[in-house]
Amino acid sequence: MKTPATLLATALFTLSLTGPVYASSESDAATTGTLKHDEILTILETHAKEVPPSFNDFLQQVSGESDNTALQSAIEGYLNGETLEGDDFTNLYRLLGIYTRLHYGDDVVDLLGEMVAIPTDKKGDAPQYENPGIIQFGELIKAKAEEFGLQFRNVDNRIFEVELPGSTDEAFGILTHGDTVPAEDSWTLDDGTELNPREMTLKDGKLYGRGTEDDKASIAAALYAMKTIKENDVPLKRTMRLMIETTEETGGEGFTYYKEVNAKENQELPAYNIVLDSGYPAVIAENGFGTITTDFPLVEGSGESSGESSGESSGEGPEIVEVTGGLASNQIPETAVATIQADDPEAVSETLRAEGEAYVEANGGDFQVMSDVEGDQVTLTVKGKSAHSSKPDSGLNPVPRLAGLLAESEVPFQDNHYTAAMHYLNDNYGLDYHGEKLGVAYEHEFMGPLLVSPTFLQLKDDHLNVAVNVRAPAGDRSPEELANAISEKLNAYAEEQGSDMQVAVEIDDWMLRDPQGAWLQTLLNIFGDTTGLPADPVSSAGSTTAKLLPNAINFGPSMPGEDYTGHTSEEFKKVDNLMLDIQMFTEMFARIGNQPQLD
Repeated sequence: MKTPATLLATALFTLSLTGPVYASSESDAATTGTLKHDEILTILETHAKEVPPSFNDFLQQVSGESDNTALQSAIEGYLNGETLEGDDFTNLYRLLGIYTRLHYGDDVVDLLGEMVAIPTDKKGDAPQYENPGIIQFGELIKAKAEEFGLQFRNVDNRIFEVELPGSTDEAFGILTHGDTVPAEDSWTLDDGTELNPREMTLKDGKLYGRGTEDDKASIAAALYAMKTIKENDVPLKRTMRLMIETTEETGGEGFTYYKEVNAKENQELPAYNIVLDSGYPAVIAENGFGTITTDFPLVEGSGESSGESSGESSGEGPEIVEVTGGLASNQIPETAVATIQADDPEAVSETLRAEGEAYVEANGGDFQVMSDVEGDQVTLTVKGKSAHSSKPDSGLNPVPRLAGLLAESEVPFQDNHYTAAMHYLNDNYGLDYHGEKLGVAYEHEFMGPLLVSPTFLQLKDDHLNVAVNVRAPAGDRSPEELANAISEKLNAYAEEQGSDMQVAVEIDDWMLRDPQGAWLQTLLNIFGDTTGLPADPVSSAGSTTAKLLPNAINFGPSMPGEDYTGHTSEEFKKVDNLMLDIQMFTEMFARIGNQPQLD
C-alpha cells in the first residue's frame, strides 16, 4: 500500500495538538539548548515537502535556517568529526530522528502493509516455528536486513535477530514480537465499513489491520531507524540488537529457546534492554500474567436443574449445545454466542429476548443481546466491545454477560457441561473484573488493581475448557500464594456444586523496576521533549517479555491517554503516532548507542 504524500505532510501537524512544551522545571526550559516540541514542529513543517537526500545535507540546511546557536554548534561539531557532549549530543541525534521520520515515513508505512499481509497468528496445535506465516515473516525481515546492510540471524524461527554493529563488544537489546493474536475473517467498523484484518487499510488517519498496533509497526519503524544510522555512517559505540520474538502471544517459548541456544554458544543477553511492546513514556512495572483454566467433563443433558454435570440426557427441555467466546485467552472478544436446541425454539427465543432486554437494562445498557431462530435451534448472541485483556475496562466483555444471562434464565435448560460452565462463570466472576467474587481483590499503589477476565471457551475431545485471564500487580502475596488462594476457592466451589470440574491456576511473577538509570532518563527525555507531554515512568497491566530480560523497560508504542487497540476487532495504528515512533526510535537507537554509561 503506497501512502499518499499528503498523508505524512498532514501527520506532521499533529504534534501541535499535544499540549505545551514539556520540561522538568521552568529553569530547565530556560537554560537548556536542546530542541523541544515547538522547534521540532517548525523543522518538520519546513522540510515536509522536500527532504534532503542525506543526513549531512539535512544538517547543513537546518543550520542555515536556525537561529538556535546551540543547535548550530552541535551540527558544526558533528560535521567536523568532533565528540559531542551534553546538549550538542542530544540535539544531533534528535535531528537524526526528525530526518528519518521525514525521509522514510512513507517507506515504513509500506513495510507495515507487507507485514500485516502475512498472517502470523498461531495455527492449531502446530508450533510457531513450523507456521508458514512465521517462516514467511522471517524471510521478509531477512530481506530487509540484507537490503539495509544489517546483520541477520534466524534462531530456528523463534527469534529473528537484526544487528547494527558498534565499535565495541557491548550490545544493547531491543525486543519486540512479530506474532499476533488471531483475527476474525472481517471487521465491521461503527460506520459500517467492512475491513479485511490481513490487508492494511488507511481510513481517517488510521492504519487498520491485525498487528498494526501490536507489534508490527514497531518492527518496521525500528528497521528504518537502523537503516538511517547505517547508511549515513552515524558512529555507534554499542551494537544495537533488535530481537523479534515469534511466540509472545502464546507463552513466550521462543524466547526461552533463544536463551538456551545463546547459552550453548556462550552468547550473553545484553545487560540493558528496551522492549517495544507496551506504552510511553516508559513502562517500568508490569503485572504478572496468569490463567485460571477450568475443564468440565463432557456430558449430555441430565434433565435436572441443579447445575450438576452428571448422568445421561433425559431428552427433556431445551439444551445448550454450543458456546463460543474469544479467539485467545489474552483477548476480550466482541461477541459470545450460545446455540440452543429446543422443541419449541420460538418460545425459547422469545423468553431469552425478553430476559436479554431486562439483563442489558439492569447491567449498564451498553451492550446488546440478540436471539434468532433457525430450524429447531436458537442462536443467542451477546455483543460487547473487544479489548486487550490487560485493559478490560476499555471493553465490554460478552463472555460473562452471556454466562450471567443463561445462568439466571427461567428457561429450563438440560444440565450439561455448558450449563455448568455458565453457572461457574456467573457465580465466581460475574461482571466484576477485579476478583471481588473470588475474594482475592487487591490493589498496588503504583501498579493498580488485580484484573480477572473470563475470555475463552474451547470444546476439546473429552472436556470443555474455560480460560480466565489474570493480570496480577505486586502485592502482599506472591504469585504462587495468589494462585493457591484462587485454587482453594474454586475447588471449594466445585465440591459445593458436586461438580467434576478440574482447576489449574498459573500466575507468573510481576515486574517492578527501580525507576533509575541513565538509559531510562534518556527515554523520558526523548518522549517529553518530542511530544510536549509529561514524561514520568508508568505501570502497565500488560505482560511482555521485558520480564525475561535484565534491566528491561518498555518504550512505546501506545500513546498515553489513547485507547490501546491491539487484540481488538478494529486494531489500528494512527499514522501520526507511527511517525512519532520512527522519530523517537531513531533518536533512542543513536543516543543509547553512544551515551557514556547506561546505569
